[in-house]
Amino acid sequence: MQAGVTIPKITFKTRVRDESVGGDNPFRWQDVTTDEYFAGKRVVLFSLPGAFTPTCSTYQLPGYENGAADFAAEGIDEIYCMSVNDSYVMNKWAASQNLENVKVIPDGSGLFTRFMGMLVLKDPEGFGFRSWRYAAVINDGVVEAWFEEPGRKDNNDTDPYGESSPETVLAWLKANK
Repeated sequence: MQAGVTIPKITFKTRVRDESVGGDNPFRWQDVTTDEYFAGKRVVLFSLPGAFTPTCSTYQLPGYENGAADFAAEGIDEIYCMSVNDSYVMNKWAASQNLENVKVIPDGSGLFTRFMGMLVLKDPEGFGFRSWRYAAVINDGVVEAWFEEPGRKDNNDTDPYGESSPETVLAWLKANK
């Protein structure tokens, strides 16, 4: 992936809270398209191997969550976290992380991730197909900047972290005003 590329058109299967549903689990299915997430906005999208995993839960997601005001000051409208996990998992993870600033996007089938060229097999961890760790600044559906961890390949049993960190992306935004 590189700057100037338009992101793929995908419909994500999400679960949204709807009190009219009632009961102990007041959620309903809602399709959300890439246009709804990205059109007319400048966003940071970061994708990671899995919800509830150590690096993702300890560093990457909290770093973006805690740095949201700094990203907004650099012209970012939204921060999205994507993973090849279903909406149930992503919603529970978001709740467990007490997210207020970062919105999660479930890529349960891995379709968006595959079209982005970032779907890798992670069998050493027992994950199956997952996203390679990356981040991007996306402006109105077009990649403005790309931050990919080194070593992307199937069954790479390492999980590098640095290129897609909030610190790296924020530094790029500040340097490229």
